[in-house]
Amino acid sequence: MTDQMTRPLASGEIAAQALRRRTFAVISHPDAGKSTLTEALALHAEVIDSAGAVHGKAGRKGVTSDWMEMERARGISITSAVLQFAYRDHVINLLDTPGHGDFSEDTYRVLAAVDAAVMLLDASKGLEAQTLKLFDVCRSRDIPVITFVNKWDVPGREALELLDEVEQTIGLRPMPVTWPVGIAGDLRGVIECATGELSRYARTAGGATRGAVEVLDPDRAAAEEPLYAETVTDELALLREIGAEFEEAEYLAGTATPVLFGAARHGVGVGRLLDALVDLAPPPAPRPDVEGTPRELDTPLSGLVFKVQAGMDRSHRDRTAFLRVNSGRFERGMVLTHAASGRPFATKYAQAVFGQQRTTLDEAFPGDIVGLVNAGALRPGDTLYAEEPVEFPTIPSFAPEHFAVVRAADAGRYKQFRRGISQLDSEGVIQVLRSDLRGDQAPVLAAVGPLQFEVVTARLETEFGSPVRLEPLSYSVARLTDAAAAAVLNRESEVEVLTRSVDGALLAVFVNKWRMETVRRKHPDLMLEPLLAGAVER
Repeated sequence: MTDQMTRPLASGEIAAQALRRRTFAVISHPDAGKSTLTEALALHAEVIDSAGAVHGKAGRKGVTSDWMEMERARGISITSAVLQFAYRDHVINLLDTPGHGDFSEDTYRVLAAVDAAVMLLDASKGLEAQTLKLFDVCRSRDIPVITFVNKWDVPGREALELLDEVEQTIGLRPMPVTWPVGIAGDLRGVIECATGELSRYARTAGGATRGAVEVLDPDRAAAEEPLYAETVTDELALLREIGAEFEEAEYLAGTATPVLFGAARHGVGVGRLLDALVDLAPPPAPRPDVEGTPRELDTPLSGLVFKVQAGMDRSHRDRTAFLRVNSGRFERGMVLTHAASGRPFATKYAQAVFGQQRTTLDEAFPGDIVGLVNAGALRPGDTLYAEEPVEFPTIPSFAPEHFAVVRAADAGRYKQFRRGISQLDSEGVIQVLRSDLRGDQAPVLAAVGPLQFEVVTARLETEFGSPVRLEPLSYSVARLTDAAAAAVLNRESEVEVLTRSVDGALLAVFVNKWRMETVRRKHPDLMLEPLLAGAVER
């Protein structure tokens, strides 16, 4: 390390470094263009030379943030990914989240690590179910949201109609920062609402490279673009009349959302969104610990593990924990304390992450994401700290709605089977439950969505050499319970009590909500509590 890296930093320097950080997630419904936008942002920051093909997801070139074989085959994001890069003297930590609802638990963990979010809307579909669920999580965590209306290059709905839907459905006052010239499917350019300047974009083949942007002042725009004057006179004037001007305080308070328009596939509006994130998204702020006391940025190093991922590098079979730095300065090699166990944790193998690519990381500051390799002792929700003890709120599990018994298809591969199940459980890929009826050889897998079962079976076979058989169970509702209630519930039909292997918690599972309510009325004193208080259940 250099002398600058090893010398102590004054608290003012840590604060200055934190001000340079922007840590945000992109959230959307499947097929809104999230991975395309994620890659386009990296392209416009000039940290990649070209984007992968974005037409026809099956068989496409894998985008930078989609690195699992199953993601590339299906054309969907299955696991979250981190892209860290520099832009305008800022450090951008972009967290790409799974778009499919079956993996919303992974997205929930990511939202525990960000300071802002980009809500991506499909211009033809507007707000969709998965987007609404994720927005509710943002609201519960006080995460400010910037809205990007995507796919304005194809036929869709009217811009004013989309803004009205945002306000009426989720209660956010839309504040347009840019505005499209031309209807969806006939995009002529994008107006800067504050100045009236018109940006016209030169599209490239498949959006694989950056296209030139021509900025026209209002007089020239009116002369060269027939629709410009009509847009300014009618639509922008109407926006001013209804008070849609940008107000930073309302955005940061979570009562309003800046709105930008574009087409990520062709790079339209992407650079402007990147600038908006730097200019508008908040830098890291002190985060509350489990007691509700904010951990100041200049206190000794502390951070939250929000994700654990194995198999990113097939040649090494290592396991990486993703740590969001909440305070202090991180230095590679420092020894931290694992709050859950009190044991030391060495950080010799610390890495900066860009999709599947990883490079050695020497230092990091609040807001940064650090990849800690060979982190077998860490789980999502764990706290690491230096010097001054602290523990941040853990990340609770979603209530599963799909259950299946899993067995090793080859009895001779049982050790590999057990090792694989244990690892996937500790990563939070799926919840593993123990059944007294079936024993350890046939654990019960509990998932938010059925695609999680496909991920588990694929990884068990490819990473651990253990093909498995799944036997679906009819349960669809789970509630936390206790030992006293378990004795009663086990005598009921269409009910079973299972033990969660990660923490020993007892889960009562029912075939449906009607059966649960019937049992609750029969035994009103039983403990039956939701698994994820304060979050939106699917």
